[in-house]
Amino acid sequence: MQLDSVKLTLPLKRKFKVAKGEAETKTNVFTILNNRYGGEAAPSVQYGPSVELIEKDIIAGMELIKDIKEITFETLEYITSFEINPVPKSALVGMTLNYLSGENRKYPWEVLGVGTPVGVMSSITVGIDTPESMINQIKMSESPIVKIKMGNEEDVLLLDKFDSLEGKEIRIDANGGWSCAKAEEMIFNLYQKGIKVIEQPTSIEFISEWKHLRGNNDNVCLVIDEGLNTVDDYMKYAEHFDCVNIKMEKSGGVIEGLKIALAAQDDKKKVMLGCMVTSSIGIAQALYMSSRADYFDLDGPSILENDIATGINYTNESIVVDREIIGGPKIKRELFEKYITK
Repeated sequence: MQLDSVKLTLPLKRKFKVAKGEAETKTNVFTILNNRYGGEAAPSVQYGPSVELIEKDIIAGMELIKDIKEITFETLEYITSFEINPVPKSALVGMTLNYLSGENRKYPWEVLGVGTPVGVMSSITVGIDTPESMINQIKMSESPIVKIKMGNEEDVLLLDKFDSLEGKEIRIDANGGWSCAKAEEMIFNLYQKGIKVIEQPTSIEFISEWKHLRGNNDNVCLVIDEGLNTVDDYMKYAEHFDCVNIKMEKSGGVIEGLKIALAAQDDKKKVMLGCMVTSSIGIAQALYMSSRADYFDLDGPSILENDIATGINYTNESIVVDREIIGGPKIKRELFEKYITK
């Protein structure tokens, strides 16, 4: 096996801002097996980890993979058990799954034993900006589903401006930026505006208050994101939320992600699939398990100025996976080399 890792700095279409961080470029680390099968480690703009830690853990993980005599489905479980950060672990899982797909001439979701990705309608994300700019971005977007980042002092100024929006399904992500008092106020006011899907209203330490925060608005769907990374975390917090946002980068890849989704579905809870700012290589694992989800927030590649791979296509209405996706997304070599960072 030939195992390589490469660091790329990818320019964004515009500055991306959330409650506790912002960026104009995104530096991700790519893993490549046999010069073909890729994985992507995409840290959070808000929470990291550092690129240095990602590179260190990828090297450690690759050393373990090199000792494997034959890569099989069980290898995915083995990599999932590595004691490394989940972000680089996800890249190694994705790379290995794409290898199994390519070498066995099976679609990746067939390798996983789940359904074909169809009807994947993703939200697009509007980052924190001035209220006027955010509303303008929503109006100009051709996507029917928009997730709005909140969690700062100007949130309340957006409320009245929502009345001018037509033909859009609005979802909110506060990224844990509200206090309990502000969350209670915002949830009430957002529900009055017809907004029912609200993600991470407070930090994880206040999750036991979430059902109280929504008052009598039983149709509000409160989504947990930060603080829920594994199926063990799910079991710890399950009684307090309505929907879980599964990100490959948090769970360490699709194997753990599927375990969380199955646990949530057994409990009659909703499943959202989310992402960091990533290329099609990083987004692929979530699409492979999309038959297990209800909501999709997989617009990472559309935030980039240029996607560095082919195989996953974004339209205004949905995400379409190419029939040629066996082996995973294919790298655009010229763009890939253009963005390599020493």
